[in-house]
Amino acid sequence: MEDASERAGAFFGRRKGKRLRAGQDDLVRTLLPALRVTPGVAPEAQFPRPGRETWLEIGFGGGEHLAAQARAHPDINIIGCEPFVNGMAKLLAVVDHEKLDNVRIWDEDVTDLLPHLPDACLDRVYILYPDPWPKRRQRKRRLVSDETLKALARLMKPGAELRFASDIDNYIGWVLARILRSPDFRWEATGPDDWRKPYEGWPGTRYEAKAIREGRVPSYLRIVRV
Repeated sequence: MEDASERAGAFFGRRKGKRLRAGQDDLVRTLLPALRVTPGVAPEAQFPRPGRETWLEIGFGGGEHLAAQARAHPDINIIGCEPFVNGMAKLLAVVDHEKLDNVRIWDEDVTDLLPHLPDACLDRVYILYPDPWPKRRQRKRRLVSDETLKALARLMKPGAELRFASDIDNYIGWVLARILRSPDFRWEATGPDDWRKPYEGWPGTRYEAKAIREGRVPSYLRIVRV
């Protein structure tokens, strides 16, 4: 069977890093099946308390940001997508330890999930520090594309926010070029602070900390579904 990371257009790289610890492996086998999103079922029906806002984070890495949001907003249902097994296992450990019942997980390619979600089901989408695929021949693998934006436009409610953060200037420019030519989105910025300052309540991520240590300046875009 073809590995998803080798498919044309796959936006992520490796699926697994170092061997999981015994406790993490147990959670992948026992907790993940209970939290895994079921394609074709309305998101709110997959949480113990429906009728709430639903947020989606695509590529949550080690889960620091997603866990912080779930902790700070227990009245919000949050779906996290992350195909990297080690990162997903880290989030499972936090969800289990803190009993965060407002988190659900998709551990495969997000492009396999989006077509199966209903129209206007999302109130917010996060794409934080995605792989920039810096080489020109790799750029077709960048997550943000005209096609992805079209898919998200169908899923996001009017007024819903797409929050995109990156420390790679070239990728920020790439995203803005596609937002500006999209009829479905508007970049919310009136001055430099609107992209230089983190979002309100921002907990930070380990990728952001690494970027700052290495002298790269992050940008934080707020993009609204019109």
